Amino acid sequence: MTTRTSAIEVAGLCKSYGDQEVVAGVDLTVPTGTVYALLGPNGAGKTTTVRILSTSLPADAGEVRIAGYDVRREADRVRASIGVTGRLRALGVDERIVRVERDGWIPLAARSPERVPEWMARKLQQLADPQIVDFYVTLGEALDRPDDDPRLVELADKLAAYITQVADEQGEWYVDDTGIESPFAELRDTHVFDTLPSARRLVELLSERGWTGWTKLERVNPPRGPAGSSSDRP
Repeated sequence: MTTRTSAIEVAGLCKSYGDQEVVAGVDLTVPTGTVYALLGPNGAGKTTTVRILSTSLPADAGEVRIAGYDVRREADRVRASIGVTGRLRALGVDERIVRVERDGWIPLAARSPERVPEWMARKLQQLADPQIVDFYVTLGEALDRPDDDPRLVELADKLAAYITQVADEQGEWYVDDTGIESPFAELRDTHVFDTLPSARRLVELLSERGWTGWTKLERVNPPRGPAGSSSDRP
C-alpha cells in the first residue's frame, strides 16, 4: 500500500459478528485533499467500516492506514489525525452533539490558533475514557426526552460523581482541562444551551448536585481555606 498521497487506504478489510459477515473484503483508497462519501443500504457495513477506520473497532482481517498510520499499530497517531468530530461520530454520538462540539471550537480557533493542537490533544485524550464516551452517548439518547427523563437524571448523578472525583484528585474547586478564557467559555455554553435544551436541564441537575457551568465546571460552594480559597480563583 502507498501512504504518501492517500488519506485513507484499505485493503481486504473484513469483519464478522458471529456467523454474520458485515464487511467482506473492502478495498478503498481516498486521496489526500478529497471528499469521499460511503454510501449503501442499511446493514451494508458502512458504520462498521468507519468505526474500524477510526480505531474504535478492531478488524478481523485486512490492512488499514489513515494518513499513513496503521490503525492497529499506530492507533494514537490515527486518532490524532482524524480530529474530534470524526472520533465522536465513530463512537456513535448524536450528530447534534457533534455539531455543537464542532461549532463551539470555531471562535476559539480564530482567537488562539496556536492553542488548537493542545486543546485537540486533551479532547482526544478525554474521548479515550469510556466514562466520557458514555456521558456523550447517554446525553444524545436523552436529547428528545422530557426534562424529567430518568436517563438524564442518572447521567447527572454519574457526571457529578465523576467530576467530584477528578476535582478531588487534582485538589481543585473546578474542573477545566482547556484553560479557555471566561468570555469564550460563556460563549460556548450559550451555544450549547441554545442548541441542546437537554444540556441546560443537565446543568440544572448538576447544580443541584454541587456543580455549575459546562465548559468549565465549578463547585457551587467552593471550599474555604488556603488550598481552596475563593481568592485563589484565576
